Amino acid sequence: MPRAVFSRSIRARITAGALLVLALALGLGSVAAVQILSRTLTAGIATSLGQDLDFYADLAESDPAAIRDVDDDVLVQLEGSGSNLEDGTALPAVPEDSTARIVVDGEAYLAASESTDSGMLTVARPLEGADEATRAAGVLLVVAVPIVLLLIGVVLWVVTGRALAPVERLRRQVETVDAADPAQRVDAGQDELGDLAATMNDLLDRIQQAQVLQRRFVSDASHELRSPLATLRQHAELARDHPQATSLAALGDVVLGEGARMQELVESLLLMARLDEGQGRVTAEVDLDDLALEEAARLRGLGVAVDARGIGPARVQGDPAMLARALRNLTDNAARHAEGTVTLRVAEHAGRVRVQVEDDGAGIPVDQRELVFERFARLDEGRARDAGGSGLGLAIVRQIARAHGGTVTAGQGSAGGALFTLDLPAADRGA
Repeated sequence: MPRAVFSRSIRARITAGALLVLALALGLGSVAAVQILSRTLTAGIATSLGQDLDFYADLAESDPAAIRDVDDDVLVQLEGSGSNLEDGTALPAVPEDSTARIVVDGEAYLAASESTDSGMLTVARPLEGADEATRAAGVLLVVAVPIVLLLIGVVLWVVTGRALAPVERLRRQVETVDAADPAQRVDAGQDELGDLAATMNDLLDRIQQAQVLQRRFVSDASHELRSPLATLRQHAELARDHPQATSLAALGDVVLGEGARMQELVESLLLMARLDEGQGRVTAEVDLDDLALEEAARLRGLGVAVDARGIGPARVQGDPAMLARALRNLTDNAARHAEGTVTLRVAEHAGRVRVQVEDDGAGIPVDQRELVFERFARLDEGRARDAGGSGLGLAIVRQIARAHGGTVTAGQGSAGGALFTLDLPAADRGA
């Protein structure tokens, strides 16, 4: 398997990681097992040596010469009386109360010594059997451990493959989802992968919704720009074809008016983009009652009757320019649809500030009170958008409200017209 593919494969990494840990564990365990076996066998021989020392010490006391006639695997040597070694080789000295590994004629022995009245008695037992058993165990483990690792690796590869198969199936299903058919979804099971699939489906739902909104937004923006552009082109063609019948002043008014309309639309689009990205916000204490009074004065200057008796002191923490834009959009909307009077109210209560803008126009049907906050919303004739709006004003208000931790809702006023309520957190007076 290529290294790059191996490094990306969860299945391979799990198998390799598990085998590495298991190999270390089995390797250390094998070494420990061989050491324990060797020490156990050596300890058994040492116990036998202790018994041999007692036996041959008694024999040395009764008949020292008999030491030379001992015919056994045990080597016995009594100082001054000889040993049972055929060639008369002397055994190496071993400290009392201990055992030592010695080599005699090329063979390993475990030896021990004890002082007797007849001299120093040394007894040695061969370690050949213990050494062979230890070597055999080592060879067995050297052969068996790789085989065990291979078998476990195969099992791990198969098990992880089956465990990850639903993930690969989920990946293939997600891969088939494309823009041509955004409604496709992945199959959700009942386990943890089912939860992942459900989360993936939620993400796909949001992506699809965003795509729908984006397409609708582009379509509506194009539609809104076509109208002023068509008007400009119509008047330009009229001036070209009938220059004597065209007033430059009138043409200039049309160009300026439609240009202002397009500029407002473009600026609103840019503001929506900045709000979506959370850019350009400043924070300061803002007196909403002052902003409301300024809007009331502005509307009166335009000839709109305004009832501002409900404006009381209220302060919030936020972006002054954005909050002023929100109030401007609400009051402009009310002025366009009011039949006689626009009513403004501002009040602070229980840590919240509520701004209400009411008109006495046709009102908004209940089923359209959320629709009005969508971009380029188109309502029934009673509240249809007139030429004075960009179609983004109330959508901008909602974005500004959300950016300040608040809400804006549409309802019905006391006179049957529209009532817009902007609810924001009040500024901390103790700050």
